[in-house]
Amino acid sequence: MTKVDSSGLRKYAVMFVVAGLMVLFSLTSPYFLTARNLINLVTQNTYFIIVAVGLAFVMIGGGIDLSVGFQMSLVGVVTAMLMVVYHQPAWLAVTAGVALGTLLGLVNGLIVTSIRIFPLIATLATAAIFQGISYLATRAQTFRDYPEDFLVLTKGKVLGVPVDVLLALAVVVLATIVFNEMVYGSRLKALGGNEEGSRLAGINIRWMKISSYTLCGFLTAVGTMVMISKANTTNSSFGPGTEFICLTAAIVGGISFMGGEGSIPSLVAGVFALAIVGKGMQLAGWGTYAQFIVRGLILLGAVAFDEYQKSARTIRHRRVRDDTTKMEGARP
Repeated sequence: MTKVDSSGLRKYAVMFVVAGLMVLFSLTSPYFLTARNLINLVTQNTYFIIVAVGLAFVMIGGGIDLSVGFQMSLVGVVTAMLMVVYHQPAWLAVTAGVALGTLLGLVNGLIVTSIRIFPLIATLATAAIFQGISYLATRAQTFRDYPEDFLVLTKGKVLGVPVDVLLALAVVVLATIVFNEMVYGSRLKALGGNEEGSRLAGINIRWMKISSYTLCGFLTAVGTMVMISKANTTNSSFGPGTEFICLTAAIVGGISFMGGEGSIPSLVAGVFALAIVGKGMQLAGWGTYAQFIVRGLILLGAVAFDEYQKSARTIRHRRVRDDTTKMEGARP
């Protein structure tokens, strides 16, 4: 009997899911497959893609970061305040914002590796801290009307393609190269798959974890710039909730919740799968609250499928080991 490679099936399954969703929602609404809607589908999700790629570095390495949405809140208001309140040039505000996001990621990495508590708990705690600092710094104010040289990030075009789309594409391509062609990506996958084995192989576990959280913070800050430029306004409530969408997209896209495996192109497909569900339900007249229910069910289903694969792989490896043991015992 021919055996199906479940990891390969999962890797490409999300692509077929995206295609199936597009067909489904094109039947429920005549406006779904219009050029305008498809363009909006891409441009409205560029910052989700960038942040999700950052989260992928942490998850593939066996970690988790629930603070990315709250990092966005803090980075967004600091960047906005520098431009609107303190009238600093856009380039300086962006540099400071990205540096702050990178620092927040570094802090997460240091906490996870130094205190050695479960990353979920560590980043849940830092999420509350970042959100509290954001509200204290702004006193719940809203900032808007950014300089034109900042808005060019989402309003500007190069050869007819929006700048933020090109930025997201560059991030995806670079991350794909890192995981497919570079030693760092291979070591990160090894770390997520077997931390003790990676340590015995001579990999600097602490540095790998810290660097993955730092990269996540950097890309989260970059995604924040796109988010607030697109909205041309921000306050402390902007950002939280992004972590749920990116986490769900990552798992739907084949990145294991336990780490060790994942594909950046499939991750992007996962982002678009969620975006298609949201847009399709909106065009079909379904309410926002129904979308929350569907997203929650999608996350549950994706995690359940991930656990099923893990269990199936464990059983398969155990059978192979038992068969090998029996064969060696039967030798004269």
